[in-house]
Amino acid sequence: MDQLTPPRLSRTSMATPRARKVPGPKRLALRGAIIRGAKWALPGAAVLLLLAVALWPELTRLTSQERLIARHLLDVDSALMLAPHYRGVDERGRPYTITAESASQSGPQRVDRILPKADIVMEGGAWVYTQSQAGAYIQHAGQLDLSGDVLLYRSDGMTLHTDSAAIEMKAGAVASNALTHVEGPFGTIDSLGFVLLDRGAVIQFTGPAHMIVNQTR
Repeated sequence: MDQLTPPRLSRTSMATPRARKVPGPKRLALRGAIIRGAKWALPGAAVLLLLAVALWPELTRLTSQERLIARHLLDVDSALMLAPHYRGVDERGRPYTITAESASQSGPQRVDRILPKADIVMEGGAWVYTQSQAGAYIQHAGQLDLSGDVLLYRSDGMTLHTDSAAIEMKAGAVASNALTHVEGPFGTIDSLGFVLLDRGAVIQFTGPAHMIVNQTR
C-alpha cells in the first residue's frame, strides 16, 4: 500500500494571529466621553426635532407677515417723496419749477402732490406764481391740476383766487371753470372762470363777469 503524504501547511496558515493592542488610558477615556455624550445628544436632538415640528407653522406665519410688512414699507418708501422739486422748460425753452410739501406716485404717469407750488418765468423777467392745497401732475402731458384754495399771483401785483385750475406747463396756459375772484392795481373782477395764455401775458374771463375799475389819473 502507498503511504499517504501529509498535507503541507503554508506559511500563512502556520503564522500565529497578531495580538490585539490594548487601548491606553487616554483612548479609553475618550471613548467613554463619546458614549456619555451620545447618551445626552440623541435625546436632545429628538426633543429639538419635536419642537421644530410643533413650531414650524407659527414660524412660517411670522415669516410671511414680516415679508408682507417689508414689502409694504418698500412700496411706501419708493412711492412717497418729501419736498419734491421738479424743473422743466416749455415749448420756447422758458423755465418753470414745481415743488410741493410731499408727493406720492399714484400711477405710471401721475404724481399726487400736497401743497403744490409752481413758478413760471415769462419773457422780460416777469413771472407767475401759483399754489393750492392739493394737486396732481400728469408727467406725459406736462399738466398740473390744482384743487383747493388755488392762488395765482403775477409779478405786476395781480392776485387771483379760485377753487380749481389746470396748468399746462409746456404751453404756459392756465384755465378754470370755477368761480374766480381777481384783485390788482386795476381793480377787481369776479367771473365764472378764466383762461390765462402765454404764461400770464393774456387773461380772458368767462362771463357773466363783474368788474370794478379803480380810479386812475
